[in-house]
Amino acid sequence: MINVMAGSDTTGAPAVRPPRIWEIDFLRGVSIILMVCYHLLFDLGEFVGVKTFLGWSTDMSKTAWIIAQSFFAVLFVLLSGTSSTLSRSNIRRGLRLLAVSLAVSVATYIFDPASAVYFGILQCLAVSMLIFGAAFEKAGAAACAAWGALVIGLAAALPALKKALAIQTNWLMPFGLPGPSYSAFDYFPLIPWFGIFLVGAALGRSVYASRRSLLPWRMPRTFVNFAGRHSLLIYIVHQPVIMGVLYLLGLVR
Repeated sequence: MINVMAGSDTTGAPAVRPPRIWEIDFLRGVSIILMVCYHLLFDLGEFVGVKTFLGWSTDMSKTAWIIAQSFFAVLFVLLSGTSSTLSRSNIRRGLRLLAVSLAVSVATYIFDPASAVYFGILQCLAVSMLIFGAAFEKAGAAACAAWGALVIGLAAALPALKKALAIQTNWLMPFGLPGPSYSAFDYFPLIPWFGIFLVGAALGRSVYASRRSLLPWRMPRTFVNFAGRHSLLIYIVHQPVIMGVLYLLGLVR
C-alpha cells in the first residue's frame, strides 16, 4: 500500500512520494510467506496424506502450529490496520477487496462445499476497511486503541453469549457467533479481529504519523519486501498454485 497521499504542492506541481515504509513491507512479507508455508503443509497433510515434509509435521492441530498460525495472522491483520492509516481511500480498498473475497468464497464452494470460506481473512479485512473508512477515518490513535481493546475484550464474552442466545443459525457468523454446525479452515470473525485491526491503526496514527520509515538508513530491496508489497495477490493465487502443482504431480485427484 502506498504510504502517502497523492496530491500536489502549493505551486501545482505533483507531490513527490517518499519511499515506501520498508519495515511494514518486510513484516507483511514475512507474514504472507509463513502463511503460504503453513497452507502448503496443511495441503500435503490433508489432501496427500504426507505426515512430514522437509522435517516439518503436517499435523496442523499441534500446539506449536496453532501458535505459529496465530502469530502470523495477528501480524498480518495488525499491519493491515497500520496500512489503513496510510491509504488514500479505505472505502475503495474495502469494496475492491470485498469483491475479491466474494469470488474466493464462490471458488472454494465450487471446489469443496464442505470447506467453503464464508468469512475468512479476506472478508474480515474487507469489512474492517469499510468500517474504518466510514467510522474511524478521522479518529486519533487513542480512540483507535480504545475501541480496538474493547472489541478484543468482547471476545471473552462470546462463549457465554452464544450459550445464552442458543444460536442455531450462521447469520451472526461475522461477529464470532456461528451456529453449532459451522466449521471452516479459514474463519476470522470481526470479534476479535477488527479489534486487532484497530490496534494496528492506532500504531499507524502514532508511530507512523509522519508516514515515513522508522529506520534511519536506506534498506535494500528484498524478496520478502516484494512479497509484502504484493501480499494480496500472493494470498489469492497461492492455494490454486499449490493444488495445481500437486495435481500435475499426480498427488491429488
